[in-house]
Amino acid sequence: MRAAVVDAVNAPWRVREVDTPRPGPGEVLIRVHASGVCHNDVLVSRGVFPFPQLDPVVIGHEPAGEVVEVGAGVTTRQVGDRVGATWVQGTCGRCEHCRRDPGLTGRAATSCPGVRMTGLNAPGGHAEYVAVSAASTVLLPEALGYEAAAPMLCAGYTAWSALRTANPRPHERVAVLGIGGLGHLAVQFSRACGFDTVAVTRTPDKHELARKLGADEVVGDGAALRAAGGADVILVTGTSYAAATDALAGLRPRGRMVLAGIDPGGTLAIGPTFPIWSRGQQILGATHLGLDRLGEALDLAAGGAVTPMVETFDADRADEVVRRVERNEVRFRAVLRF
Repeated sequence: MRAAVVDAVNAPWRVREVDTPRPGPGEVLIRVHASGVCHNDVLVSRGVFPFPQLDPVVIGHEPAGEVVEVGAGVTTRQVGDRVGATWVQGTCGRCEHCRRDPGLTGRAATSCPGVRMTGLNAPGGHAEYVAVSAASTVLLPEALGYEAAAPMLCAGYTAWSALRTANPRPHERVAVLGIGGLGHLAVQFSRACGFDTVAVTRTPDKHELARKLGADEVVGDGAALRAAGGADVILVTGTSYAAATDALAGLRPRGRMVLAGIDPGGTLAIGPTFPIWSRGQQILGATHLGLDRLGEALDLAAGGAVTPMVETFDADRADEVVRRVERNEVRFRAVLRF
């Protein structure tokens, strides 16, 4: 099969022939039709995150496709099912974390020592075929095509999980910091739920687009957010904790800031100008909350309430694509077609 292989840290992504996997017990083999390129794929291939100890190294955790073979013991999936696979495939089920917090969530990724993660310590989805745990797959709604489904398997999943973590009340106002791969979906999720929604972006040419996506108002920074009345919830969907620190200026008393994006080098600073303690504010972390939440996100997309903005590329252009993602030149999610 063809796969986008990364031979070493900072090496080019090269599409070449590798052995086609077979599904083991409890696994399904997916013929991948579309595979989303997450910014974290870039960080892994650049060595910012631990480089996979795989041979060959195939990363990617947003594959969408069709089940073509099932392994021993699989009863919940069958050949022909349209499915998506996600980041966390399985856990040890025995450690302290798993005893207290079972389930295939993003929390397990950094808490369970035996976690199995697609594209990190298990073969990833940037390939024609990938074998994954059947229990970690989701059935795709018939109305949702593969290329739209792929970015929902991480970006959409994360954005929806962040909004659910914030638990906004009907009268509250939601701000989305960063209009990118996660943020453009978070704005749509917030609007679909009926919340007064503010987009926060320093990029002028995204202002009109943010309004089209459903933002009631668009501002450039935390001071402007405060001047516009502030927000009860700030969803941090970008990769800058410095920007998140700035946005705290616009968080209302008893408000919640939810960190959903990853800044691999920055620090969120809570200084004396942000008296969180006296305002009853909270800083929350959000990641994949479980496959039931992913199902909700996929249903919203299938129903047309949320539409991922994708640029689709033939797999042979994988190295070009990852460089474009690295330079933030894709609006807003890149998808490889196999």
